[in-house]
Amino acid sequence: MRGRDPYERDRVATPLELLFDLTFATCFGLAASQFAAVLAEGRYAAALIGFGFASGAICWAWISFSWFSSAYDTDDWIFRVVTMVQMIGVLVLAIGLPRLFVSIEHGQRLDNSVMVLGYVVMRVALVFQWLRAAKEDPARRSACLAYAAAISIAQLGWVLLIVVRFTTVAAVVLGSILALIELVGPVLAERKDGGTPWHAHHIVERHSLFAIIGLGEGLVGTAVALSAVVDQQGWTLEAALVGVAGTGLTFGMWWLYYLVPSAQVLNRHRDRALVWRYGQVMIVASIVATGGGLRVAALWIQHSAHVSPPAVVLSVAIPLAVFLGSMFVLYFYLVRRFGLFDVSLALATAAIMSVAVAAAWSDISTSWCLVLLMLAPIVTVVGYEVLGYRRQAEALVD
Repeated sequence: MRGRDPYERDRVATPLELLFDLTFATCFGLAASQFAAVLAEGRYAAALIGFGFASGAICWAWISFSWFSSAYDTDDWIFRVVTMVQMIGVLVLAIGLPRLFVSIEHGQRLDNSVMVLGYVVMRVALVFQWLRAAKEDPARRSACLAYAAAISIAQLGWVLLIVVRFTTVAAVVLGSILALIELVGPVLAERKDGGTPWHAHHIVERHSLFAIIGLGEGLVGTAVALSAVVDQQGWTLEAALVGVAGTGLTFGMWWLYYLVPSAQVLNRHRDRALVWRYGQVMIVASIVATGGGLRVAALWIQHSAHVSPPAVVLSVAIPLAVFLGSMFVLYFYLVRRFGLFDVSLALATAAIMSVAVAAAWSDISTSWCLVLLMLAPIVTVVGYEVLGYRRQAEALVD
Protein backbone atom coordinates (compact mmCIF):
# COMPACT_ATOMS: atom_id res chain seq x y z
CA MET A 1 0.00 0.00 0.00
CA ARG A 2 2.49 2.58 -1.25
CA GLY A 3 -0.10 4.83 -2.91
CA ARG A 4 -1.57 4.91 -6.41
CA ASP A 5 -0.16 7.06 -9.19
CA PRO A 6 -2.18 10.34 -9.03
CA TYR A 7 -1.72 10.76 -12.80
CA GLU A 8 -2.44 7.17 -13.81
CA ARG A 9 -4.01 6.93 -17.26
CA ASP A 10 -7.53 5.54 -17.70
CA ARG A 11 -8.21 5.28 -13.95
CA VAL A 12 -11.87 4.39 -13.35
CA ALA A 13 -14.08 3.20 -10.52
CA THR A 14 -13.59 -0.44 -9.54
CA PRO A 15 -16.35 -3.07 -9.21
CA LEU A 16 -15.78 -3.05 -5.43
CA GLU A 17 -16.36 0.71 -5.28
CA LEU A 18 -19.59 0.32 -7.24
CA LEU A 19 -20.75 -2.45 -4.90
CA PHE A 20 -19.91 -0.24 -1.93
CA ASP A 21 -22.06 2.53 -3.44
CA LEU A 22 -25.15 0.33 -3.46
CA THR A 23 -25.31 0.38 0.34
CA PHE A 24 -25.57 4.16 0.24
CA ALA A 25 -28.48 4.00 -2.17
CA THR A 26 -30.34 2.23 0.65
CA CYS A 27 -29.35 4.95 3.12
CA PHE A 28 -30.50 7.74 0.84
CA GLY A 29 -33.82 6.01 0.22
CA LEU A 30 -34.57 5.73 3.93
CA ALA A 31 -33.36 9.27 4.66
CA ALA A 32 -35.50 10.78 1.89
CA SER A 33 -38.63 8.86 2.90
CA GLN A 34 -38.26 9.77 6.59
CA PHE A 35 -37.53 13.39 5.68
CA ALA A 36 -40.64 13.56 3.49
CA ALA A 37 -42.87 11.93 6.13
CA VAL A 38 -41.87 14.42 8.82
CA LEU A 39 -42.14 17.38 6.42
CA ALA A 40 -45.61 16.26 5.38
CA GLU A 41 -46.68 16.52 9.03
CA GLY A 42 -45.55 20.13 9.12
CA ARG A 43 -42.70 19.45 11.58
CA TYR A 44 -40.12 21.44 9.67
CA ALA A 45 -37.49 21.79 12.41
CA ALA A 46 -37.54 18.06 13.17
CA ALA A 47 -37.26 17.25 9.48
CA LEU A 48 -34.28 19.56 8.97
CA ILE A 49 -32.43 18.37 12.10
CA GLY A 50 -32.98 14.71 11.28
CA PHE A 51 -32.05 15.07 7.64
CA GLY A 52 -29.02 17.18 8.56
CA PHE A 53 -27.70 14.45 10.85
CA ALA A 54 -28.50 11.70 8.37
CA SER A 55 -27.19 13.32 5.19
CA GLY A 56 -24.05 14.60 6.91
CA ALA A 57 -23.16 11.16 8.25
CA ILE A 58 -23.99 9.39 4.98
CA CYS A 59 -22.08 11.79 2.75
CA TRP A 60 -19.01 12.07 4.97
CA ALA A 61 -18.75 8.30 5.45
CA TRP A 62 -18.85 7.80 1.68
CA ILE A 63 -16.40 10.63 1.00
CA SER A 64 -13.90 9.33 3.55
CA PHE A 65 -13.85 5.87 1.99
CA SER A 66 -13.72 7.13 -1.60
CA TRP A 67 -10.83 9.55 -1.09
CA PHE A 68 -8.83 6.90 0.74
CA SER A 69 -9.61 4.44 -2.04
CA SER A 70 -8.52 6.93 -4.70
CA ALA A 71 -5.12 7.15 -3.03
CA TYR A 72 -4.55 3.64 -1.64
CA ASP A 73 -6.81 1.11 -3.33
CA THR A 74 -4.64 -2.00 -3.52
CA ASP A 75 -7.66 -4.27 -4.11
CA ASP A 76 -5.99 -7.09 -2.18
CA TRP A 77 -7.90 -9.39 0.18
CA ILE A 78 -7.29 -7.18 3.24
CA PHE A 79 -8.66 -4.10 1.48
CA ARG A 80 -11.70 -6.05 0.29
CA VAL A 81 -12.53 -7.53 3.70
CA VAL A 82 -12.19 -4.18 5.46
CA THR A 83 -14.42 -2.62 2.80
CA MET A 84 -17.01 -5.30 3.55
CA VAL A 85 -16.88 -4.30 7.23
CA GLN A 86 -17.52 -0.70 6.20
CA MET A 87 -20.50 -1.84 4.13
CA ILE A 88 -21.93 -3.56 7.21
CA GLY A 89 -21.54 -0.28 9.07
CA VAL A 90 -23.45 1.54 6.32
CA LEU A 91 -26.37 -0.88 6.60
CA VAL A 92 -26.42 -0.51 10.40
CA LEU A 93 -26.51 3.26 9.93
CA ALA A 94 -29.44 2.88 7.54
CA ILE A 95 -31.39 0.78 10.07
CA GLY A 96 -30.99 3.54 12.65
CA LEU A 97 -32.39 6.34 10.48
CA PRO A 98 -36.12 5.78 11.25
CA ARG A 99 -35.42 5.73 15.00
CA LEU A 100 -33.49 9.00 14.70
CA PHE A 101 -36.37 10.81 12.99
CA VAL A 102 -38.98 9.40 15.38
CA SER A 103 -36.99 10.52 18.43
CA ILE A 104 -36.64 14.04 17.05
CA GLU A 105 -40.29 14.24 16.05
CA HIS A 106 -41.86 12.87 19.25
CA GLY A 107 -39.37 13.36 22.05
CA GLN A 108 -36.83 15.72 23.48
CA ARG A 109 -33.98 13.22 23.50
CA LEU A 110 -32.10 12.28 20.36
CA ASP A 111 -32.04 8.51 19.78
CA ASN A 112 -29.28 8.13 17.23
CA SER A 113 -27.55 5.21 18.96
CA VAL A 114 -28.01 2.67 16.14
CA MET A 115 -27.12 5.18 13.47
CA VAL A 116 -23.97 6.30 15.29
CA LEU A 117 -23.02 2.67 15.95
CA GLY A 118 -23.01 2.02 12.22
CA TYR A 119 -20.97 5.17 11.67
CA VAL A 120 -18.43 4.04 14.28
CA VAL A 121 -18.10 0.63 12.60
CA MET A 122 -17.31 2.32 9.30
CA ARG A 123 -14.84 4.76 10.81
CA VAL A 124 -12.95 2.20 12.91
CA ALA A 125 -12.42 0.17 9.75
CA LEU A 126 -11.18 3.29 7.99
CA VAL A 127 -8.73 4.03 10.83
CA PHE A 128 -7.31 0.54 10.27
CA GLN A 129 -6.85 1.36 6.58
CA TRP A 130 -5.04 4.63 7.33
CA LEU A 131 -2.76 2.93 9.87
CA ARG A 132 -1.93 0.26 7.34
CA ALA A 133 -1.11 2.95 4.76
CA ALA A 134 1.03 4.78 7.34
CA LYS A 135 3.04 1.60 7.94
CA GLU A 136 3.49 0.64 4.29
CA ASP A 137 3.95 4.12 2.79
CA PRO A 138 6.74 5.75 4.83
CA ALA A 139 6.96 8.74 2.47
CA ARG A 140 3.44 9.81 3.49
CA ARG A 141 3.41 8.45 7.02
CA SER A 142 2.62 11.79 8.67
CA ALA A 143 -0.34 12.47 6.38
CA CYS A 144 -1.83 9.02 6.98
CA LEU A 145 -1.36 9.27 10.74
CA ALA A 146 -3.01 12.70 10.74
CA TYR A 147 -6.08 11.20 9.08
CA ALA A 148 -6.13 8.31 11.56
CA ALA A 149 -5.77 10.66 14.54
CA ALA A 150 -8.56 13.02 13.46
CA ILE A 151 -10.96 10.14 12.85
CA SER A 152 -10.06 8.48 16.16
CA ILE A 153 -10.61 11.67 18.16
CA ALA A 154 -13.99 12.19 16.50
CA GLN A 155 -14.95 8.58 17.19
CA LEU A 156 -14.56 9.09 20.93
CA GLY A 157 -17.21 11.77 20.68
CA TRP A 158 -19.52 9.67 18.51
CA VAL A 159 -19.27 6.84 21.04
CA LEU A 160 -20.19 9.35 23.75
CA LEU A 161 -23.38 10.10 21.80
CA ILE A 162 -24.28 6.41 22.07
CA VAL A 163 -23.50 6.03 25.78
CA VAL A 164 -25.03 9.29 27.02
CA ARG A 165 -28.63 10.22 26.20
CA PHE A 166 -28.32 13.86 25.25
CA THR A 167 -31.20 16.20 24.60
CA THR A 168 -31.73 17.09 20.95
CA VAL A 169 -30.12 20.50 21.38
CA ALA A 170 -27.07 19.12 23.21
CA ALA A 171 -26.67 16.33 20.65
CA VAL A 172 -26.80 18.83 17.80
CA VAL A 173 -24.13 20.99 19.45
CA LEU A 174 -21.84 18.03 20.15
CA GLY A 175 -22.48 16.59 16.70
CA SER A 176 -21.54 19.93 15.12
CA ILE A 177 -18.26 19.98 17.06
CA LEU A 178 -17.46 16.42 16.01
CA ALA A 179 -18.32 17.22 12.40
CA LEU A 180 -15.91 20.16 12.56
CA ILE A 181 -13.17 17.84 13.80
CA GLU A 182 -13.91 15.50 10.91
CA LEU A 183 -13.68 18.40 8.45
CA VAL A 184 -10.45 19.78 9.90
CA GLY A 185 -8.73 16.37 9.66
CA PRO A 186 -8.26 16.38 5.87
CA VAL A 187 -7.15 20.03 5.93
CA LEU A 188 -4.29 19.23 8.30
CA ALA A 189 -3.44 15.85 6.77
CA GLU A 190 -3.19 17.09 3.17
CA ARG A 191 -0.62 19.67 4.27
CA LYS A 192 1.79 16.96 5.43
CA ASP A 193 4.19 15.06 3.15
CA GLY A 194 2.67 16.69 0.09
CA GLY A 195 -0.73 15.15 0.81
CA THR A 196 -2.13 11.80 -0.30
CA PRO A 197 -1.92 10.57 -3.92
CA TRP A 198 -5.59 10.85 -4.85
CA HIS A 199 -6.43 10.83 -8.55
CA ALA A 200 -8.32 13.87 -9.87
CA HIS A 201 -10.27 12.20 -12.69
CA HIS A 202 -11.01 9.13 -10.58
CA ILE A 203 -12.31 11.08 -7.59
CA VAL A 204 -14.48 13.30 -9.78
CA GLU A 205 -15.96 10.20 -11.40
CA ARG A 206 -16.62 8.72 -7.96
CA HIS A 207 -18.43 11.86 -6.80
CA SER A 208 -20.46 12.00 -9.99
CA LEU A 209 -21.59 8.43 -9.38
CA PHE A 210 -22.51 9.37 -5.83
CA ALA A 211 -24.54 12.30 -7.16
CA ILE A 212 -26.35 9.92 -9.51
CA ILE A 213 -27.31 7.78 -6.53
CA GLY A 214 -28.80 10.91 -4.98
CA LEU A 215 -30.59 11.77 -8.22
CA GLY A 216 -32.18 8.33 -8.07
CA GLU A 217 -34.28 9.68 -5.20
CA GLY A 218 -35.66 12.28 -7.58
CA LEU A 219 -36.84 9.53 -9.92
CA VAL A 220 -38.28 7.56 -7.00
CA GLY A 221 -40.09 10.66 -5.78
CA THR A 222 -41.43 11.25 -9.29
CA ALA A 223 -42.67 7.68 -9.55
CA VAL A 224 -44.40 7.92 -6.17
CA ALA A 225 -46.03 11.25 -7.07
CA LEU A 226 -47.09 9.98 -10.49
CA SER A 227 -48.55 6.84 -8.94
CA ALA A 228 -50.50 8.95 -6.46
CA VAL A 229 -52.03 11.07 -9.24
CA VAL A 230 -52.95 8.05 -11.33
CA ASP A 231 -54.54 6.31 -8.34
CA GLN A 232 -56.58 9.40 -7.52
CA GLN A 233 -57.54 10.64 -10.99
CA GLY A 234 -56.37 8.15 -13.60
CA TRP A 235 -54.21 9.15 -16.55
CA THR A 236 -54.99 12.86 -16.75
CA LEU A 237 -53.18 16.04 -17.76
CA GLU A 238 -52.08 16.49 -14.16
CA ALA A 239 -50.51 13.04 -14.17
CA ALA A 240 -48.59 13.90 -17.31
CA LEU A 241 -47.42 17.20 -15.80
CA VAL A 242 -46.20 15.52 -12.62
CA GLY A 243 -44.30 12.88 -14.58
CA VAL A 244 -42.70 15.41 -16.92
CA ALA A 245 -41.88 17.84 -14.10
CA GLY A 246 -40.23 15.29 -11.82
CA THR A 247 -38.26 13.58 -14.56
CA GLY A 248 -37.30 16.85 -16.23
CA LEU A 249 -36.19 18.35 -12.92
CA THR A 250 -34.00 15.35 -12.10
CA PHE A 251 -32.57 15.27 -15.62
CA GLY A 252 -31.86 19.00 -15.54
CA MET A 253 -30.01 18.67 -12.22
CA TRP A 254 -27.95 15.81 -13.66
CA TRP A 255 -27.06 17.81 -16.77
CA LEU A 256 -26.14 20.87 -14.73
CA TYR A 257 -23.92 18.84 -12.41
CA TYR A 258 -21.81 17.67 -15.35
CA LEU A 259 -21.34 21.17 -16.76
CA VAL A 260 -18.73 21.94 -14.08
CA PRO A 261 -15.23 21.00 -15.35
CA SER A 262 -14.15 19.54 -12.02
CA ALA A 263 -11.67 16.94 -13.26
CA GLN A 264 -9.79 19.31 -15.55
CA VAL A 265 -9.43 21.95 -12.85
CA LEU A 266 -8.50 19.60 -9.99
CA ASN A 267 -5.94 17.86 -12.16
CA ARG A 268 -4.15 21.21 -12.62
CA HIS A 269 -4.97 22.80 -9.24
CA ARG A 270 -4.93 20.12 -6.55
CA ASP A 271 -5.00 22.81 -3.86
CA ARG A 272 -8.67 23.48 -4.71
CA ALA A 273 -9.72 19.92 -3.85
CA LEU A 274 -10.65 20.42 -0.19
CA VAL A 275 -13.24 23.13 -0.83
CA TRP A 276 -14.55 21.11 -3.76
CA ARG A 277 -14.81 18.02 -1.53
CA TYR A 278 -16.79 19.84 1.15
CA GLY A 279 -19.02 21.47 -1.45
CA GLN A 280 -20.05 18.04 -2.67
CA VAL A 281 -21.67 17.31 0.70
CA MET A 282 -24.06 20.23 0.28
CA ILE A 283 -24.71 19.40 -3.36
CA VAL A 284 -25.54 15.72 -2.84
CA ALA A 285 -27.59 16.40 0.29
CA SER A 286 -29.68 18.99 -1.58
CA ILE A 287 -30.19 16.54 -4.45
CA VAL A 288 -31.56 13.91 -2.08
CA ALA A 289 -33.68 16.53 -0.28
CA THR A 290 -35.21 17.56 -3.62
CA GLY A 291 -36.25 13.95 -4.13
CA GLY A 292 -37.72 14.03 -0.63
CA GLY A 293 -39.68 17.12 -1.63
CA LEU A 294 -41.18 15.23 -4.57
CA ARG A 295 -42.25 12.55 -2.10
CA VAL A 296 -44.02 15.27 -0.08
CA ALA A 297 -45.88 16.22 -3.26
CA ALA A 298 -46.96 12.60 -3.59
CA LEU A 299 -48.23 12.51 0.00
CA TRP A 300 -50.14 15.74 -0.58
CA ILE A 301 -51.77 14.37 -3.71
CA GLN A 302 -52.81 11.30 -1.68
CA HIS A 303 -54.30 13.63 0.97
CA SER A 304 -51.80 12.25 3.49
CA ALA A 305 -49.89 15.50 4.03
CA HIS A 306 -51.00 18.08 6.56
CA VAL A 307 -49.37 21.10 4.93
CA SER A 308 -50.52 23.79 2.53
CA PRO A 309 -49.89 23.70 -1.25
CA PRO A 310 -47.24 26.47 -0.99
CA ALA A 311 -45.41 24.39 1.62
CA VAL A 312 -45.44 21.43 -0.77
CA VAL A 313 -43.88 23.53 -3.53
CA LEU A 314 -41.34 24.98 -1.10
CA SER A 315 -40.32 21.47 -0.02
CA VAL A 316 -39.01 21.04 -3.57
CA ALA A 317 -37.98 24.63 -4.28
CA ILE A 318 -35.77 25.20 -1.21
CA PRO A 319 -33.44 22.20 -1.67
CA LEU A 320 -33.42 22.89 -5.42
CA ALA A 321 -32.32 26.46 -4.69
CA VAL A 322 -29.54 25.15 -2.43
CA PHE A 323 -28.39 22.81 -5.19
CA LEU A 324 -28.41 25.49 -7.89
CA GLY A 325 -26.70 28.04 -5.66
CA SER A 326 -24.03 25.51 -4.67
CA MET A 327 -23.34 24.66 -8.29
CA PHE A 328 -22.92 28.33 -9.24
CA VAL A 329 -20.57 28.94 -6.30
CA LEU A 330 -18.55 25.80 -7.00
CA TYR A 331 -18.24 26.70 -10.69
CA PHE A 332 -16.96 30.17 -9.80
CA TYR A 333 -14.50 28.73 -7.26
CA LEU A 334 -13.04 26.28 -9.78
CA VAL A 335 -13.04 28.33 -12.98
CA ARG A 336 -12.42 31.72 -11.30
CA ARG A 337 -14.58 33.52 -13.86
CA PHE A 338 -18.09 34.84 -13.28
CA GLY A 339 -19.13 37.51 -15.75
CA LEU A 340 -22.31 39.12 -16.97
CA PHE A 341 -23.34 35.93 -18.76
CA ASP A 342 -23.14 33.89 -15.56
CA VAL A 343 -24.93 36.55 -13.54
CA SER A 344 -27.71 36.63 -16.13
CA LEU A 345 -28.19 32.88 -15.88
CA ALA A 346 -28.25 33.02 -12.08
CA LEU A 347 -30.82 35.83 -12.09
CA ALA A 348 -32.99 34.07 -14.66
CA THR A 349 -32.89 30.90 -12.59
CA ALA A 350 -33.84 32.78 -9.43
CA ALA A 351 -36.67 34.55 -11.26
CA ILE A 352 -38.19 31.28 -12.46
CA MET A 353 -38.08 29.79 -8.98
CA SER A 354 -39.69 32.92 -7.55
CA VAL A 355 -42.48 32.69 -10.11
CA ALA A 356 -43.06 29.03 -9.19
CA VAL A 357 -43.35 29.83 -5.49
CA ALA A 358 -45.57 32.84 -6.19
CA ALA A 359 -47.79 30.65 -8.35
CA ALA A 360 -48.24 28.27 -5.43
CA TRP A 361 -49.44 31.15 -3.24
CA SER A 362 -51.84 32.14 -6.04
CA ASP A 363 -53.66 28.78 -5.87
CA ILE A 364 -52.20 27.50 -9.15
CA SER A 365 -52.11 23.70 -9.13
CA THR A 366 -49.07 21.99 -7.64
CA SER A 367 -48.37 20.13 -10.87
CA TRP A 368 -47.98 23.38 -12.83
CA CYS A 369 -45.75 24.80 -10.08
CA LEU A 370 -43.50 21.73 -10.37
CA VAL A 371 -43.30 22.29 -14.12
CA LEU A 372 -42.11 25.84 -13.48
CA LEU A 373 -39.48 24.56 -11.03
CA MET A 374 -38.32 22.12 -13.69
CA LEU A 375 -37.38 25.08 -15.89
CA ALA A 376 -34.96 26.50 -13.29
CA PRO A 377 -31.97 24.22 -14.01
CA ILE A 378 -32.90 24.03 -17.69
CA VAL A 379 -32.23 27.77 -18.11
CA THR A 380 -28.59 27.31 -17.14
CA VAL A 381 -28.26 24.12 -19.16
CA VAL A 382 -29.52 25.81 -22.32
CA GLY A 383 -27.36 28.87 -21.70
CA TYR A 384 -24.19 26.83 -21.41
CA GLU A 385 -25.01 24.57 -24.33
CA VAL A 386 -25.45 27.67 -26.53
CA LEU A 387 -22.64 29.94 -25.29
CA GLY A 388 -21.10 28.63 -22.11
CA TYR A 389 -18.78 25.91 -23.39
CA ARG A 390 -16.76 28.36 -25.48
CA ARG A 391 -16.38 30.75 -22.53
CA GLN A 392 -15.50 27.83 -20.27
CA ALA A 393 -12.82 26.60 -22.67
CA GLU A 394 -11.29 30.08 -22.73
CA ALA A 395 -11.25 30.21 -18.94
CA LEU A 396 -9.54 26.83 -18.65
CA VAL A 397 -6.79 27.92 -21.00
CA ASP A 398 -5.97 30.98 -18.86
